[in-house]
Amino acid sequence: MTYKRADRPTMYFIGVTTGKSSIMQVFPKWVEALGIDAVIKGMDLPIHAEPELYREAVSFIKNDPLSLGALVTTHKIDLYNAAKDLFDYMDPYAQQFGELSSISKGADGSLRGHAKDPITCGMAMEEFVPSAYWTENPNAGVMIMGAGGSAISMCAYYLRKEFIGNQPLTITVCNRSKPRLDELKHICEALNPGTVKMEYCLTPEQGQNDKVLAGMATGSLIINATGLGKDRPGSPLTDDAVFPQKAMVWEINYRGELNFLHQAQAQQAARELNVQNGWMYFIYGWTQVMAEVFHREILGETLRKLSDIAAVC
Repeated sequence: MTYKRADRPTMYFIGVTTGKSSIMQVFPKWVEALGIDAVIKGMDLPIHAEPELYREAVSFIKNDPLSLGALVTTHKIDLYNAAKDLFDYMDPYAQQFGELSSISKGADGSLRGHAKDPITCGMAMEEFVPSAYWTENPNAGVMIMGAGGSAISMCAYYLRKEFIGNQPLTITVCNRSKPRLDELKHICEALNPGTVKMEYCLTPEQGQNDKVLAGMATGSLIINATGLGKDRPGSPLTDDAVFPQKAMVWEINYRGELNFLHQAQAQQAARELNVQNGWMYFIYGWTQVMAEVFHREILGETLRKLSDIAAVC
């Protein structure tokens, strides 16, 4: 692919269908509110692209003076595997989980990689999961459909040692690909302090996730981290799936067909569900990468201001 040298400070969005993302309208208003002179450009790559495509994208950012960094979505693991040697620094989460969501440059021009998801996914879940929820619901578990970078980060969040005594009884991860599931298992086994029962389910066939869902306890947290309903059509569940009573249901995306979200909404009243979309995950995900790229703290009142701006774009 051919990339054009930036003629003004530029942050990139490395994804699949970046032009459809609301960030393209939101970003200019955000940098204006922050007093930053910068633009955003998308880099669209096919899912599981050839390693050379990832290396080209990273090399361009590294060597172009006005290309300041990027947010990476969908490609977090593949880009790390293909281009990790091009970075001068990788944070501990990136090295431990084999993924990165943030590309930035240090004051000396060094190329830096961070895995922000273990932090931002926790921030997003704390928006709707009460602080003592698992203590008060000791039989509830977490079911994550998908085994990519986001799923790894969610597991890592709940396996933190400081949460012992207030953790899900079980974390069940379902995925249609065995290699990704095995990699997630390898990471989680190293992280688990032995206080959470981990279950790994290979579910390549339609309807298999429905059966796992049927075994989840009342009040469990059910998460779609597959990308289905956003980058690809469909849902990891069929329309026959039944959510646990009083479950929390999280669709981590905020745009696209969002079939999973609509399935949950159809049962919301009857099953007493707490249904959430990925809006705050989007907000935290972007603002914390921007904080790295522009060397600016974006939390508290500033973050809420940017969320309000994005909501009306």
